[in-house]
Order: sequence, then structure tokens, then C-alpha cells
Amino acid sequence: MRGRTVKRVWQHDPTLYAPPRYRRACEYEAFVPDPLAGLAIQVPGDLATVISEAEASIARLNAHAEPALQPLARLLLRTESIASSKVEGMQVDARSLARAEAAHDAGRSIGSEAREILANIDAMQLAIERATAADRTSTEDLLDIHRLLMQQAPNNQVAGRLRDKQNWIGGNDYNPCGAAYVPPPPEDVAQLLEDLVSFCDTVDLPPLMQAAIAHAQFETIHPFDDGNGRTGRALIHILLHRRDLAPSFVPPISVVFARDKDRYIRGLVAFRENGLDAWLEIFGTAATEAAELAASYIERVQDLQDRWREQLRAGKPPRADAAAWPIIDALPATPYVTVAVAVAITGRTRPAVNDAFEQLEKAGVLVPLSQAARNRAWEPSGLMDLIVGLESGRL
Repeated sequence: MRGRTVKRVWQHDPTLYAPPRYRRACEYEAFVPDPLAGLAIQVPGDLATVISEAEASIARLNAHAEPALQPLARLLLRTESIASSKVEGMQVDARSLARAEAAHDAGRSIGSEAREILANIDAMQLAIERATAADRTSTEDLLDIHRLLMQQAPNNQVAGRLRDKQNWIGGNDYNPCGAAYVPPPPEDVAQLLEDLVSFCDTVDLPPLMQAAIAHAQFETIHPFDDGNGRTGRALIHILLHRRDLAPSFVPPISVVFARDKDRYIRGLVAFRENGLDAWLEIFGTAATEAAELAASYIERVQDLQDRWREQLRAGKPPRADAAAWPIIDALPATPYVTVAVAVAITGRTRPAVNDAFEQLEKAGVLVPLSQAARNRAWEPSGLMDLIVGLESGRL
């Protein structure tokens, strides 16, 4: 076991409701992981190959990054954010979420779960930008990431705050006695996080191995009352960005974790139980799958864009400098588009974009989501099918 257990007695707070059988005192054990400082790691040759192949897959994915593909980079990060929410049990299918996003941007009300997932998308982008721009990692960085990710959650009062009470995973809602896992007592959290952020600033290990260990240690500490999983998975991408392994394209590793959640959880349990090799194998395999999935998605979207351009040329093609062409370039960034969005991303005038939308709709490139006179939104033809495949992890 990579740590020690601490025995505690749970005393029920009489001001909080609990069924009678949970009101009595009971004993439980909290787990305090060993610090990462000075951690000696030696991996067998076959595992080193798994890690090396995963890093090579991510490097190949990012080797083809260019400004023209930036919309795809945004979509991959969006997919990672959504999948990270799905790991936590928030289930809104891709089509419903896209329509909720269009409704939200038009000022209409949407469901609380969709609203929280959409907030996670923006927060993941901002969190990675802020954290990768910093010279060093700090506990405050982790608090900021958590604050951003949790600001639209129903329990947003816990956002950006380390827990000051015991939490647990599994068991019942009233005490940790019989829980599947009890993280460290709250008095140990701050020191463990300081050790973790110091580890995040080292460059002794391969980037993927460092990200895997940092993520598992973060989940073991479980420093927040809620939102630990999403924050810990954001940390993966911060490290991959900062170590320059994934400077442009995020491998959507949470898609693979969400597809096989039981295996992901088994890996985290193995990490706690001194099974670092087992966790690294699971993480490395998932990273390879994610990179290959992203590469396949990029290739299919580029094929789809070529088809859109052919459709636009099939009728009376717009001039070479018409707004329709840069709009096609930008469409993969989002599952739906509005005139206002297209104006912002192309820098073209509203009349020019309106003309382009008319041409693109006539060519079958854009499909209107509604016939409303105001706040109209369009779906790029065929793109949602690819997004659904990407989010399912089975393109």
C-alpha cells in the first residue's frame, strides 16, 4: 500500500438528518498516501514501451497542428470537457447538448445539468490557458481550476475551497464507515497538495508518466467536497501542455475513461495499493486510444470539409474572397453556428455572413435548427454524426 491508514471515530452531527441506524458512532480508516517527493520509479521494459508509444501517438497528433486546424483543437478540448463530466455521471447526449447550447446562447432557459456541462467546457479552456501560462504550479492554481469548473454547479459554494471535513467514496450518504474509499483527513490535505504541485514542476519523468501519477495522486487526496474528478482530469492536460507533449491537440482521454469507467477506477485503486505499473499501463493505453481517436476524427472532419466545399461549388460558386469559404474553415469548432458567431470568427460583416449562410444553406452545408425569425442557429451537415462518434469513443 502506497501510504498509511489512520483510524478515526465518526460522530454523527445531531443537527443533520440521518436514519436512526446511522446516528451511532462508528470507526473508519482514512488513507494518507505517501508523498511524491523522492518517489523512485522503475518500470519494466514492456511498460516503458506502452508509455513511449502513447507519447509518440500524442506527438504525431500534434505534429500536424497548423492554424487552419485550430477549430478542430477547440472541438477536441470541448469533447474532453464533456467526457470528463460524463465520468461523473452527468449524461446529456451530444445532440441535446448542442441544442441546449444554442438555446442558452439565444437567452433561453435550459436544464441545470446541461448548464453545468456547458460551464465546464468554458472552464476547462480557461483553466488550461491560465495554468499553462504560469511559471510554476501552485495550490492556488488548483483552487482556481476548481473554482472555474464548479462555478455553475448547484453546490457552487464549495468552489475553490479545500475541504474542511472528511469525505468518502461509496457506502452511504451519512458516514464513511463501510465506504469503498476514505481519502486523507482534512488536516493532511494542504501538505499533500504542496507535495503534489512540487512534483508537477519536475521534469525528471516522461510527461505522460508524470501526468498519470499526478492525476492519480490528486484523486487519492480528493481535496475538494465535490468536483475532484473534473479538476484532476484538467490537471492531466495542463501537464501535457506545459511539458509540450500536447501543445495544440488535446487527446480526449476522458472519452476513453468514460467508455470504460470500471477499468479507470480499477487503475486508481491499483495506484493506491502500490500497483503503479498497473495504473500506468491503463493510463498509457487510454492515452494511445485517445490520440488515435482524435487523429481519426480530424481526418474525417477534413474529408467532410472537402465535401462541403464541393457542395458549395456545385451550384453557382461564390467568389474566392466570399465569406462562405472561411466559414467552412471554422465550422468544425462548434456543433452549431449563428450569424453572430460567424461574424466574430471570420471578421466579415453581418451582411456578408448573412449572404454566406444563405449560400451554405442552399448548398446543404448548413441545416437550420429552427425557422424562428430571430436568434437562428444552424447545424453543419454531417458534423454532429462525427461528434457523436467521437464522444462515444467509437469512431
